[in-house]
Amino acid sequence: MSVLGIDEAGRGPVLGPMVLAGVYVDDAGLAALSALGLADSKAYGSSDDARQTRGELAEQIRTIGAVEVVVCAPAEIDRWVERGGLNQLERELARRIIRRCPAAPARIVADGERLFSPLAREYPALEAFDKAESREVVVAAASIVAKHERDSALAEILARYQEFAPIGGGGYPNAATERFLRAYVARHRRLPQEIRLSWGWKVLRELLAEPLLMGL
Repeated sequence: MSVLGIDEAGRGPVLGPMVLAGVYVDDAGLAALSALGLADSKAYGSSDDARQTRGELAEQIRTIGAVEVVVCAPAEIDRWVERGGLNQLERELARRIIRRCPAAPARIVADGERLFSPLAREYPALEAFDKAESREVVVAAASIVAKHERDSALAEILARYQEFAPIGGGGYPNAATERFLRAYVARHRRLPQEIRLSWGWKVLRELLAEPLLMGL
């Protein structure tokens, strides 16, 4: 029986893309994923060693099943937030992944009951529940791939801003990201192009209201 697992990484950050990943396997692939002893991507931590482990696992996962990744840039996120919301965007990205499967999955499992359960009307094979990555190895695999791709994308972004290194915080709305943004605006009088302008973070709202900020 074929099964597709879907999960995302990077929903909450103010900096960088959001990534959805799908992992499609048959029975043999499911057994191979189980043999890897996969866990939710967050369980590996945020250290350099954790990122390396996720990267190695992502490579192995790609040899076992068909992997689909959708990287959603901040500008696209902003457009969807302004006209409907982030949930609608994630559902559309999930549709893209489902349509790209090698064949129609007999079963689709997605992480997030309220988020993805509305798709069951379009895809009767879809099941959505919370913490699916802890219950379904194929969703754990998708979470690892998504997190690895998000980490890689963020690393590429931060490499463009070496003058402000080290930049911590993972792109989330926190003190480390605030320090980077304030330093960047002070020097360049604009925000980095990889910022999600639709986010309601107080610091971002303050920076957008800065009178010396040049047009975005």
